[in-house]
Amino acid sequence: MSNSNKQKSEHTNPWFFAMELGFFAGLIWGGARWLMYVLHFTKVIPGFLAEPFFKHEFLVTAAGQLMGYLFFIAFSVIASLLYVLLFRKLKGPWPGMVYGVLWWSAVFLAGSWLFLQQPPFRLPWNSVTSEFCLFLLWGLFIGYTAANEYTDERKREQQTNLA
Repeated sequence: MSNSNKQKSEHTNPWFFAMELGFFAGLIWGGARWLMYVLHFTKVIPGFLAEPFFKHEFLVTAAGQLMGYLFFIAFSVIASLLYVLLFRKLKGPWPGMVYGVLWWSAVFLAGSWLFLQQPPFRLPWNSVTSEFCLFLLWGLFIGYTAANEYTDERKREQQTNLA
């Protein structure tokens, strides 16, 4: 195999990378959301993203919480696809953190106008703070992982030294 073919085959496929990244972001941070709910750090139910599709009474049950967890994973995959396709070349942790804050704003501020979520001023401050911090860290996870994958100079230096 020539060096040019070898280098081409080592490029990361953005679609598969984004889906895998989103799955693990949803798995990890969705689990953290559920734990925050169980430990009463937030009053926002784990199935808040599924609220337009299911009755609230179902979403507070164990099966509803699991459904909410799956919705958060799906939401993370979609958000990760958007980030990787649009912002993967941005370096550092800050773009991901801003991305997480933008999603928090979309879900809690814009979502409250569309009656998808309670407005933040009606939630207890510990819920608002916990959700904000979770989305901040969720965005950091997605953004910094993508930045590390697509802008890591050490990986490129190793490839050029081998050539």
